[in-house]
Amino acid sequence: MNVYAFDPSFGRFVGNYMMASVRYEKLQPGPVGERFAVIDYDGTSKTFYTPVDLDDPKLLVTGGLAPSETDPRFHQQMVYAVASETLQRFESALGRRIHWRRIAGSHASAPESRAASRCLNLFPHAMRQANAFYSPAAHGILFGYFKASRTQPGRNLPGQTVFTCLSHDIISHETTHAIVDGIREYFMEPTNIDVPAFHEAFADLAALFCHFTHKNVLLDTLRKTGGRLFDLQLKPEVQIDNDVDAPTIQAQLAAANPLIALAQQFGEASGMRSGLRGALGTPPNSNDINTRTEPHDRGSILVAAVFDAYFTIYTRRTFDLFRIFRSGGGTVTNGDLPIPLAERLAAEASRTAEQFFVICARALDYCPPVDITFGDFLRAVLTADLDMHPDDPDGVRNAFMEAFRLRGIVADEAASFSEESLFWPKVQRGRLEVEGLVFGDPNGLTSAEKDTNAKALRAFVEANARLLGFDPASGPIKAPSFHPMFQTGQDGRLFVNMVVELVQTTEKPFDATSPGTFPMRNGVTLLIAQDPPDDDRRPKPRVRFVIQKLYSREREERVRNYYLSSGRAPDDKSLSRAKKEDDSRFQIDFGLLHAGV
Repeated sequence: MNVYAFDPSFGRFVGNYMMASVRYEKLQPGPVGERFAVIDYDGTSKTFYTPVDLDDPKLLVTGGLAPSETDPRFHQQMVYAVASETLQRFESALGRRIHWRRIAGSHASAPESRAASRCLNLFPHAMRQANAFYSPAAHGILFGYFKASRTQPGRNLPGQTVFTCLSHDIISHETTHAIVDGIREYFMEPTNIDVPAFHEAFADLAALFCHFTHKNVLLDTLRKTGGRLFDLQLKPEVQIDNDVDAPTIQAQLAAANPLIALAQQFGEASGMRSGLRGALGTPPNSNDINTRTEPHDRGSILVAAVFDAYFTIYTRRTFDLFRIFRSGGGTVTNGDLPIPLAERLAAEASRTAEQFFVICARALDYCPPVDITFGDFLRAVLTADLDMHPDDPDGVRNAFMEAFRLRGIVADEAASFSEESLFWPKVQRGRLEVEGLVFGDPNGLTSAEKDTNAKALRAFVEANARLLGFDPASGPIKAPSFHPMFQTGQDGRLFVNMVVELVQTTEKPFDATSPGTFPMRNGVTLLIAQDPPDDDRRPKPRVRFVIQKLYSREREERVRNYYLSSGRAPDDKSLSRAKKEDDSRFQIDFGLLHAGV
């Protein structure tokens, strides 16, 4: 389907008009499909725009409408296509179907509510505001539109209307928020300073790695930068004055390399003179993690660490190509690589970017279900990659470890900064088995299979609660989700696993000056394997990993202090337990988090 690779501000820049590959499905006008429903109601003008019919044969043969800033029907097409593309990338990486967050409320179990939960709403013109955000309450993503700055509009006209629904990066970023919430619903609880920062960083990573699927843009950038994708050295004709400010430098860097900038039009129209954020940060500084507290600013540390590792591997894999090119008399200083070399570099850059995206996406299934930290994510990344790719000839895991270490990101529970300490420990084969678990097929579990698994997991937890790290006396242990995943290993074998979240919640008081309580959650992620039959006998499903985030007095105090410092303590002693379950004070509000950022 026709989309912008970046946004309208790039015009017909090489590759900005592109085709997104979206799985065909029968669509109703909107478009409305199985996983997304575009609802084009303009909240400011109180207007419903005519929905696009992408099943119209005239549109089908042309890839939909041509890119247009002024046609609301193309806006509808753009959000549907990019959101679908983003979801497909995650489902391919995870090897399973992703479910959206369930709709809360008294009628959540009704058939119509279950059907609505399977479809995420997209609102292309939700409000007149320089904002776009994922809203669990709306069960969807709200995109705003606004007037560009009249003093520093960048490549926009002063006062020009800018639509966030036309930014490929913003759509991908917000869809990733919804995906993460569907996979790990308790990551929406800001229990420590890393949680909101992780959300922003992970969504930025998904959007930035998507840039490397844009072949024409990648080729053009490689030729202009001499193949140095993330080298801080600009091409010779671009000069930087040492006295100019950081936003100007970032804008000059982005001019040479659009792959590194995020939401270029939004940032420039807001008067920032550059993209909203970028993958090129400051040189590694292990103290930044101790001083940066704003979620986007702190999240940029994680983004920079991942791209430090990416650039290390890209350089390592292309070193021989540059060596051969230079030995033949070639030079990269003039920023004009031969097309065959640029194509070979582009293939390597794209392959490496896809590998890194898959590693980061799969790491979600190896994270504890509650209270995520950057250190937890590092351990999940390393374990997920080791689990699927035991051989690591290019040193990808070592690149991750070194990049995170230089940025000051450490795992608090690890004994040392070594692979042996950072990998989540495996459960000894045969020690924990789950009787009666059904894995279904890649299309998902049927209702009967879900009921069977719920009973099997309930019996397993009751029998092994203490072994898993829970105290049965502290309250019931729930399984918010369990999903089979189907992946192909390094040797071509099919691996079938079940990812299970187990969460136990207790209420803890704030303090004498702040009446009320807060939910203190302990969680365990189980990865359960279904091994292939042996001599016509299928072995019992066995637990391979028990990834814990359990109670400690220190952790309770940390959660309490973070809630108090962020103003989340209730001011009413009479808050009922039922009300607390849906209390928004213990949820990240992306509308506020993204406002003006």
